[in-house]
Amino acid sequence: MEKKLHSIIPDPKAVLSLEPEELAGAILEVLNSVDRSTRGKLNRYNFSLTHNFQEYPREYWDQISKAAMEAWVWLEREGLVAPEPGSQGDWVFVTRRGEQIKTAAELQSYRRSDLLPREFLHPTIAQKVWATFLRGDYDTAVFQAFKEVEVAVRRAGKFSNTNYGVDLMRKAFHSSTGPLTDKAEVKSEREALAHLFAGAIGSYKNPSSHRNVQIQPEEAVEMIILASHLLKIIDDRIKKLNL
Repeated sequence: MEKKLHSIIPDPKAVLSLEPEELAGAILEVLNSVDRSTRGKLNRYNFSLTHNFQEYPREYWDQISKAAMEAWVWLEREGLVAPEPGSQGDWVFVTRRGEQIKTAAELQSYRRSDLLPREFLHPTIAQKVWATFLRGDYDTAVFQAFKEVEVAVRRAGKFSNTNYGVDLMRKAFHSSTGPLTDKAEVKSEREALAHLFAGAIGSYKNPSSHRNVQIQPEEAVEMIILASHLLKIIDDRIKKLNL
């Protein structure tokens, strides 16, 4: 059944409070519900007509129409709708990528994937953390990322499960006795690396394991990328030191 914007977001003030990329999820939900045999709304001009928003109070029609067009342009930019081949004017079709996104919630996940590109991540982080991040569970994603760092250090250094947290990092990268320390490096760099691992675990894993931590998506991205970088350092040490 074809949907209307009002059925998805009944409050006109809520519509106008959304950024284009946020409102785009509702617009795409409407477009995905359109009967392709009539397809009247799959046209920028047709969709912008105020009668499409007549369920809202009249004084909001013009503003909502403009907001909808802002969201429409965002959908075009992201390749979620595209010009209809062989047509003239503003006719579009929902692309294969757009058809995979049925709701505003799914579009939110799609937008999060842009924040944290999977191909840039260490394979372990990509496998165990990326999906959690997409769901918006940022504190869990950060905790899991640094837990993987801790597990990798414990395994590479052949430590027991009783070794964990900051103390484990200090032991593993101790400038003189640490099994993951590269004695070919100058002492100051060995110490700095120990501080880096200990500081990262102490700052980003430990708080999340003890209490609920509110983390913004941009902060989570930075933390997860750091964890990914630390895992790559561990991989390098394993190869370099024949661990």
